[in-house]
Amino acid sequence: MRPAPARLEATHLPGLNLTRDEARARADLLSVDSYHVSLDLTRGETVFGSTTVVRFSATAGASTFIDAVTDAVHRVTLNGVDLDPATVSDGVRIQLDDLAEQNELTVVADGLYMNTGEGLHRFVDPVDDEVYLYSQFEVPDSRRMFAVFEQPDLKARFRFTVTAPAHWAVVSNSPTPEPVEAQAAGSTTSVATWDFEPTPVLSSYVTALVAGPYQSITSELTSSDGRTIPLGVFARKSLMQFVDAEDIFAITRAGFTFYEQQFGTPYPFAKYDQLFVPEFNAGAMENAGAVTFTETYVFRSKVAEATVERRAITVLHELAHMWFGDLVTMRWWNDLWLNESFAEYMSTLAAAEATEYSTAWTTFSSLEKSWAYRQDQLPTTHPIVAPINDLEDVQVNFDGITYAKGASVLKQLVAWVGQEQFMAGVREYFGKHAWSNTELTDLLTELEQASGRDLGAWGQAWLETAGVNTLAPEIESDGGEVITSFAVVQTAPEDHATLRPHRTAIGFYDVDDAGRLVRNHRVELDVAGERTEVPELVGMERPDLILVNDDDLAYAKVRLDENSLATAKRHLKNFAQSLPRTLVWNSAWDATRDGESPARDYVELVLANIDAETDSTVVLVLLRQLMATLYQFVAEDHRREAIERSADALLRLARDAKAGSDHQLQFTKSFAALARTDEQLDAVTALLDGHETLDGLTIDTDLRWELLVALVAGGRRGTADIDAEYERDATATGARMAAMARAAVPTPEAKAEAWDAVVERAEFPNAVQQAVIAGFKRAHDESLLTPFTEKYFAAIEHVWATRTHEISEQIVQGLYPNRPISADAVAATDAFLDQLGDRSPALRRLVREGRDDVVRALAARERDTAVVATS
Repeated sequence: MRPAPARLEATHLPGLNLTRDEARARADLLSVDSYHVSLDLTRGETVFGSTTVVRFSATAGASTFIDAVTDAVHRVTLNGVDLDPATVSDGVRIQLDDLAEQNELTVVADGLYMNTGEGLHRFVDPVDDEVYLYSQFEVPDSRRMFAVFEQPDLKARFRFTVTAPAHWAVVSNSPTPEPVEAQAAGSTTSVATWDFEPTPVLSSYVTALVAGPYQSITSELTSSDGRTIPLGVFARKSLMQFVDAEDIFAITRAGFTFYEQQFGTPYPFAKYDQLFVPEFNAGAMENAGAVTFTETYVFRSKVAEATVERRAITVLHELAHMWFGDLVTMRWWNDLWLNESFAEYMSTLAAAEATEYSTAWTTFSSLEKSWAYRQDQLPTTHPIVAPINDLEDVQVNFDGITYAKGASVLKQLVAWVGQEQFMAGVREYFGKHAWSNTELTDLLTELEQASGRDLGAWGQAWLETAGVNTLAPEIESDGGEVITSFAVVQTAPEDHATLRPHRTAIGFYDVDDAGRLVRNHRVELDVAGERTEVPELVGMERPDLILVNDDDLAYAKVRLDENSLATAKRHLKNFAQSLPRTLVWNSAWDATRDGESPARDYVELVLANIDAETDSTVVLVLLRQLMATLYQFVAEDHRREAIERSADALLRLARDAKAGSDHQLQFTKSFAALARTDEQLDAVTALLDGHETLDGLTIDTDLRWELLVALVAGGRRGTADIDAEYERDATATGARMAAMARAAVPTPEAKAEAWDAVVERAEFPNAVQQAVIAGFKRAHDESLLTPFTEKYFAAIEHVWATRTHEISEQIVQGLYPNRPISADAVAATDAFLDQLGDRSPALRRLVREGRDDVVRALAARERDTAVVATS
């Protein structure tokens, strides 16, 4: 393991948390022309050299500051005058007084390598001890690599000059130049310097540096304006054999063609590299022309088809950002939602219309919308256009509202104005605002012009209020089952009582002669207010199933009428299409989470129907929801029995699944995660040791680890087995899995060691810490975790104040005491929040979200218990 950075960082030091008012004031004072950033990456394991020359104009005589999170500042020169670094720099900002109309600033500093996935992250590959670096700057972390006016509306041109070991590859936003090689003074090591051409005008957070002995596969394509665009796919040497570059290039080419046609604007940059980097916190990052991805998208073992599809949609998401985000950039982070939601919407549209993933909207409904509905029902939900007063507000708003609800509402907007009109407005938007900064109103203006619809009231209802509506049919019929009255009833929660306009559809489904549920009628309409009559359905014969929000146009929870619910339960396997079936799945899950339906009914529904599900992502989501239901929502007295019965059912499903199928792999993994009886653990042991084989199922490296962790958590294997497995797989992934397995050992000593390593000693880089937290939470006997409730609330405020955002958020969310589910955890949370007061709004938000999950689970358990009592 690499040690933590040389110092812990107080995340609330003055200057780290830039406010919107400060950003506005600074933007009013100055305009930035260019940066020349020179980096020396040959200075050892801890620091790198960073020299920044900035040219900018300003109001004469004004004062401002430049952001520079440094280990040391050696020289500050403003317009030829040397300033005292000790006086003007506090390690976070450099004060600049008495500016001229035209200014040149030079800052010579040492930057600190990070192992948190922020700034310039340094990783050592345990396979060959090679060093790999990559930058991650969104939201406020380009200031960790060079001195910069860190806000999105101060765009500039960036020129990077990089000195590094000569055998490295060095990649940035501009095409990589030929390096100039030299001998390092006093060393036998050869170094080289790469001098990149200046970039187009960019926001600093989408600049990038990736450096190390990365290997690459190259290709090219022709853009709509006739240019040849070089393509590259990069990964570490020890992973390159697993990179499926042709699949990535194929998705990329499809995305280029689709976006250039839809946006009416050629790709704006000179090349397009996609780099898979270690210990990455997110799925990917849209650096202009140099997108970084998590290495989990390099598949060294077989993965679920859902994961392959997710990689494709992530590739398309980041490519969409080259236009929306990089070419045209939001002025401030209150429009972060639009940046991410647009890319999420367009990537799903592109996948569905331009790739093999034609059911991408089913995936979106199952995965993204379930995330959005959960986030929107938390006590911390917020409008899509949220008030973003400072950088802390931004960092906690990378959530299900920003991505999933925003994208769902964009889909609703497209249904509202029409897809052709929406794209016409988007084309005008890019044409008018290329290389500049915009706000939401700039896009809405173009959409209004293209569609002829006034979006003022629509925007207020959808973007400025929080909460999710519920739509349900209200049907009357005569004795002959002819519909005599049909209305859609809309409700809203008391604390977010807005009733919104919905463009939606109603589908009628009947069971055909082949036993399939097939749609035979559809009507599309606007729903508004508490009740919307649908006269065109009056006089029609009542079908077997009625689906409000057919085609999933609206963002709303849906309830089925009694007859339709009965049909759905009998015929859930029999839908001819995947999307309506997924909408029924979503409705059943919502009702379970909301405590309307007993949890064990949902367990039985999943186990009885999941084998017929055709969409890999839906299977993945259903299995996750099954796990959550078993551990959180099933009545306590029946939970063990429900878990054991579910594990047995999943093992049967795995054994009966088609050889080598996606179902077989997913069922096997979920069975192992649930296994706890002697017979179940015997079955896991037999799979791992090869005494039982399932035709078509390869117990590859990653699956071996999952089976081993299950046996460790069940008390069947121990540290010697973990050490032996790590010897077989002495890679970065192996190190993470070994750390997870050690934390899963079911003893008080192992849990205490994992806790201390994460919370007290700050021992791990980001990716290993995440694995240890996951292993710590693996406990069949949840009383092992009870002692840590008090420790959690005693530690987290200090953790929040002394660790970087990514690290502290992992700890606060991951270690929240939600196992076991207990009213004691709620009481301890309330006591902590009382003493915390208003000191840390972001921390308070995360803790409240953990509390809500427990409160919701207690209510669902009560519902499940009540059913048992009356049955």
